[in-house]
Amino acid sequence: MPQRWLCAGLSALLVGSIGIANAANPAQAVASPVAAPAVETTAPPATDRVMLVCEAAYLPARTVWKRTVEIIYDRQRIRSVAIDGVAVYAFSVRGTLILTSLDNERVQIDTDTQTWTSDFRGLAQSQGHCERAA
Repeated sequence: MPQRWLCAGLSALLVGSIGIANAANPAQAVASPVAAPAVETTAPPATDRVMLVCEAAYLPARTVWKRTVEIIYDRQRIRSVAIDGVAVYAFSVRGTLILTSLDNERVQIDTDTQTWTSDFRGLAQSQGHCERAA
């Protein structure tokens, strides 16, 4: 019983002070005596984007795949990484290395030397060179 009284009291307070219209009789709406407070909005930091095209040679099959890497960053940190148009779930950064995985492939991208290294859980490995896309 005390909970119903509290809920009824809070809803009466909201209807009276904020000016919410009564659902049963909208003609009895109360005007709001106080203007709504200004909400401060902060603009998100400006982001930039780098596209890398990596030619990775996969062993033991000796096939070369073109892999695209999209890195979105701002002044403070890397915001997101996508490989072949698929956003990775998680990544970590160690200096110039970006460590991530996609499906069963563990990927390391060195942004300083622009190299790609990956491993399919020990079944296949790849290494390759990356170039910045226009």
